[in-house]
Amino acid sequence: MHSRSVRWSRLALACTFLLAGAAAAQQASNPVLSAAAPAAPPSAPPTQPQDVLRLLDLWLDAQVAYERVPALSVALQHGPELLWKKGYGKLDAAGKLPAGTDTIYGICSISKLFTSVAVMQLWEQGKFSLDDDIGKLLPGFTLQRTDPDSGPISVRSLLTHSSGLPREADFAYWTPPYFKFPTREQMMQALAGQSSFMRAADRFQYSNLGMSLLGELVTQLSGMPYEDYVQRHILAPLQLADTRTALPTELQGKRLAQGWSAPRRDGAREALKPYAAGGITPAAGFSSTVEDLARFAAWQFRLRKQGGSELLKVSTLREMQRVQWTNPDGKETWGLGFAVYRDGNQTLAGHSGLCPGYQSSLALVLEDELAVAAMSNANETEDFGPRFTKPIRKLMEKGMKLPVGSADLLAYAGRYNAQPWASEMVIVPWGEQMALLALPTHDPAGDMQVLKSMGKDEFRVLRDDGSLGEAFRFRRDAAGQVDGVENWSQLMLRLGALR
Repeated sequence: MHSRSVRWSRLALACTFLLAGAAAAQQASNPVLSAAAPAAPPSAPPTQPQDVLRLLDLWLDAQVAYERVPALSVALQHGPELLWKKGYGKLDAAGKLPAGTDTIYGICSISKLFTSVAVMQLWEQGKFSLDDDIGKLLPGFTLQRTDPDSGPISVRSLLTHSSGLPREADFAYWTPPYFKFPTREQMMQALAGQSSFMRAADRFQYSNLGMSLLGELVTQLSGMPYEDYVQRHILAPLQLADTRTALPTELQGKRLAQGWSAPRRDGAREALKPYAAGGITPAAGFSSTVEDLARFAAWQFRLRKQGGSELLKVSTLREMQRVQWTNPDGKETWGLGFAVYRDGNQTLAGHSGLCPGYQSSLALVLEDELAVAAMSNANETEDFGPRFTKPIRKLMEKGMKLPVGSADLLAYAGRYNAQPWASEMVIVPWGEQMALLALPTHDPAGDMQVLKSMGKDEFRVLRDDGSLGEAFRFRRDAAGQVDGVENWSQLMLRLGALR
């Protein structure tokens, strides 16, 4: 990422002025230098992401342990580079096989991104207009309209979830234990018994039915089954070998993660049966890995940067990742298939997914060319994005431009016993400083403290305004190794060193 923390920005600016002043003074006092060409501006200090990735790893490991997440996989894509990837927990029902970054999960509504790309490919071929009525494009569209003054249910309104269609087809496929989805034929036949519940282009209403109908449109206009079209025109060209239009049940207990329910009061989860999304596949049926979603993000960054055409024209992708719909209250924005929104000074595009036993998220920070792909095999009451994807983004934003620090700081790195006040605490290098973070936490970027070295094993909290706060003094054992840290006369013993 190219964002800098406020603290590092001020430090870099101060260093620039000091170095520039010193160079000017030297040039003025030396006639040889004065006659020479102007000195080159000082280069920026070298940076590295290792420190922020180390803290990210420790934070994720703690969250999985303390929140009893069965399995979690994460990948970070930075432009063309797969910056980092790791799996946590166990993927199988017996809890023996470690999850990796090639572990397969149901990606649920992230499926909609692939459907949207397919729709826009056909739009580029001139097969239809985005403002065409879906009822005229799909002969089997028999859904009843409740408002005679409503405008058409356009392809654009289906892509932006503003069509006024019901959220679901008229089947109870989200009901356990069988999660019985309709076939394509059953879904289309049931349309005659359903009706719109608001005017088209009036309000945002998320609709799996609408996106499933766009899958039917792909079949209708391409002349081939939806699954075949996506495989031939999207998955194969991007070499997404582990992305499928269904759950690979033959890999259950091998690479396909076992799906689990949300926890009951006693903390136990129920193992869920794999589902087959049938006619709802274009909206929620795909499976993938974080590595494949990172490749999917890399294609988008590549196309946006290089321009031209690759699967889509760059102008088409930009339109998909531009706000096309804003709710009257201004709180909900959407692109063409993509969720598009602002978070601080960043524009994000992507999608999240929630299906029986699986949660997932793909978030692309467009200006910084950073993508976060995260997948879990358990349902929770709390949304997946705020639990994992957003904290990862915020931590990366805070630390991606850290300067290279001294290797001596690793002597203090480790996990420390912070009981009874916190479950544990980690202290790790943070560029030229140290970072202190109590675990677990839902806001690692906001909760971490930065420690500035004062020499002789003593550090002080470095506040946001540059002033110094409380002291932390590290203790060493008879062999000279750090074995604890004191703060306000409380000793916290080191539980283990880090590299």
